[in-house]
Amino acid sequence: MQSERAVLVGVLLDAPVNPAHPLDELAGLVATAGARVVAELTQRRDRPDQTTYLGKGKLAELTTLCAHHDADVVIFDNDLSPAQTRNLERALEIKVLDRSEVILDIFAARARTYEARLAVELAQLEYSLPRLKRMWTHLSRLKMGIGMRGPGEKQLEVDRRLVEKRIHDLKQELEAIHGRKERQVAARGAQLTVSLVGYTNAGKSTLLNALTGADELAEDKLFATLDTRTRRWRLPGWGPVLLSDTVGFIRDLPHRLIASFRATLEETRQADLLLHVADASSPLVDHQIAAVRGVLADLGVDDKDTLLVLNKIDTIEDPASRDRVLGRYPHALAISARSGTGLPGLARAVSDHLGRAFRDVDIATDPGNGRLLAWLAAHGEVLSRHFTADRMTIHCRIPAALLGRIDPQDAVIHDRATASPPLPDDTPHDDAPAPAIIHG
Repeated sequence: MQSERAVLVGVLLDAPVNPAHPLDELAGLVATAGARVVAELTQRRDRPDQTTYLGKGKLAELTTLCAHHDADVVIFDNDLSPAQTRNLERALEIKVLDRSEVILDIFAARARTYEARLAVELAQLEYSLPRLKRMWTHLSRLKMGIGMRGPGEKQLEVDRRLVEKRIHDLKQELEAIHGRKERQVAARGAQLTVSLVGYTNAGKSTLLNALTGADELAEDKLFATLDTRTRRWRLPGWGPVLLSDTVGFIRDLPHRLIASFRATLEETRQADLLLHVADASSPLVDHQIAAVRGVLADLGVDDKDTLLVLNKIDTIEDPASRDRVLGRYPHALAISARSGTGLPGLARAVSDHLGRAFRDVDIATDPGNGRLLAWLAAHGEVLSRHFTADRMTIHCRIPAALLGRIDPQDAVIHDRATASPPLPDDTPHDDAPAPAIIHG
């Protein structure tokens, strides 16, 4: 199928994110949606026109531009009201979309799981409800016939009730999914979780693959990932943690999408640590970092422990440009997920941050207690095992929250952060045999 020819329009109400190319991001969204950009038009205004968003002169210029390029659609880098969209379509006589509609369309095309498809459908219906008059041409006609004698009922009201009923059903279903998701994530309390967040196309999926050896889809496209993917990441010298990849954020992400994807973003809300991945090579990196922080604030997780990770650092060829980016974020970790640069340092930093929730302990138990040993290996990191005639002492690093699950009648726990562990009461102090040490 031939791609639609699109004319992009941006009304610059504030200082543009990218003054040289203010519509670059919209062009990327449109390309991801499958259309072809044939022309661009911008206008700087203090406030949008209430009727058509653009001024009359620019609207006339846009009409000529669309006719010259035989455009199929006009796409605004702004959010239009239903009335503005309707007035523009009447003036231009072609389809008019805004930024939110393009994002919703991309999400609809990329949703793979049942949960993601429900979330996208809900967001689309909530967006479309006040725009029904524009979407259907038959809405002013009256339904007549058997059972509908008399004034009848406007089709608009019927369609509106159908949409509202579907919205209600979707919200109930997504609420049930969110409840299950909360229980699933809470059930993982035995393991620490790290969540990757960041602007769309920052390289989160590539980083997930590099750290865990997974083979997840990682495309150079906006919103390549819509569904949360969780993989086990074994930190060197530490132990296993769960690493989750989440949907990417974007400037002016529709709030209805954030609400609809609440279940998908549960991993982010419950994570012990966030890795905020940013594309260091993007000229808009500062604005993208700010946009992500804004979405995290909307989710109520802006106070969560977070490490800023500047990805794609190897693609910045100019050393001065690289130094400027690193200078603005002196506490960030510079990496390249594709080449592996900086990944060992990232692992160490994550270990240091997660270490606040871990305890370095010695656990003394019966030598035949293989069940406890297996449980410790699954939920922490066994560093060594010391054997005597009738005792086994396991040196391990484990989440502090899990220590309470060890039956005190089954084992004795000594915290290495305090005094050295005393010898068991039934162990001779002077002539005890030297323990064998097996390093795990």
